[in-house]
Amino acid sequence: MPTARSRIVGALAAVLVAAGLATGPAAQAVPTAPAAPAQAGQPTLADLAERHGRYFGSATDNPELTDTAYTKILGSEFDMITPGNGMKWYATEPQQGVFDWTSGDEIVNLARKNHQKVRAHTLVWHSQLPDWLTSRQWTASELRAVLKKHITAEVRHYRGKVYSWDVVNEAFEEDGSYRETIWYKTLGPGYIADALRWAHQADPHAKLYLNDYNIEATGPKSDAYYRLAKELKAQGVPLDGIGFQAHLALQYGYPTTVEDNLRRFSRLGLDTALTEVDVRMQLPATEEKLAEQATWYRDLTAACLAVRRCVGVTIWDYTDKYSWIPAVFPGEGAALPWDEELRPKPAYQALREALR
Repeated sequence: MPTARSRIVGALAAVLVAAGLATGPAAQAVPTAPAAPAQAGQPTLADLAERHGRYFGSATDNPELTDTAYTKILGSEFDMITPGNGMKWYATEPQQGVFDWTSGDEIVNLARKNHQKVRAHTLVWHSQLPDWLTSRQWTASELRAVLKKHITAEVRHYRGKVYSWDVVNEAFEEDGSYRETIWYKTLGPGYIADALRWAHQADPHAKLYLNDYNIEATGPKSDAYYRLAKELKAQGVPLDGIGFQAHLALQYGYPTTVEDNLRRFSRLGLDTALTEVDVRMQLPATEEKLAEQATWYRDLTAACLAVRRCVGVTIWDYTDKYSWIPAVFPGEGAALPWDEELRPKPAYQALREALR
């Protein structure tokens, strides 16, 4: 599953693909008989999700916004979009105290044009940080001030313009211990509550999430989030939801406890969401693998629909053309419901069936 290093490589891969520079599996269309797309006048994925009181979204990234065929589907099938990289720290505060909102603004403006909402991603993460932040040692008081200033500035800039924030991203290791990040090592675990409080002060109306991968199933990592969420709620910390990234791979098996896991967080009074869904496979893609992938997409969506406080599903971009997977997991890919030619795959029809 994604690591800090793999996330950076994935972001670079998206830029390369967008620029037409990628080669190998990432740049090859997966041969498949395309499922029928929504016809003119027929409901989109967003329309179908709305009937259940949910949203259906896609991530996107700035380099691909010049692809008009891509943006046409992005603007029509989805009612929520997430900036894959444009709101991360390296993009928004490249020099200390110098803020650049260009990339994030472009996506927010596109969403507004298309009458979509935005899941803003992400304020506090250990990866894709600017050199000025990672190249020196900070005292706790210095780093706390830097973190507060960054969160306050960014959340205020987008106040009233976004639906939610992934406030803290990937805070735990697989065994449920805290990840040894610059934030944890310097500030201790309290940085999470502080980040949530500062974000709430800057925009009291945005929904505030913790977000991570490999927490779809019950286990040590999701248990750690459950304990933390319970503690934060008891302390009155403004936490609204938990984001389950759901970067899945066919070779590792389906997380069969996902519905029960979503439900236990709901019982804490929290929203849940599937925030970065993709289902990769070992290439080449075959009809059998694509059929299994379609079943997983259907089952994930059905699990969300079965839990009242699961508010929606976001796929981590909608097309294999701009997927981060092939550059990070060599020999794997074909992870998304549309192929690299923007043709819908069996997974697309499965999503429609689940949402009906």
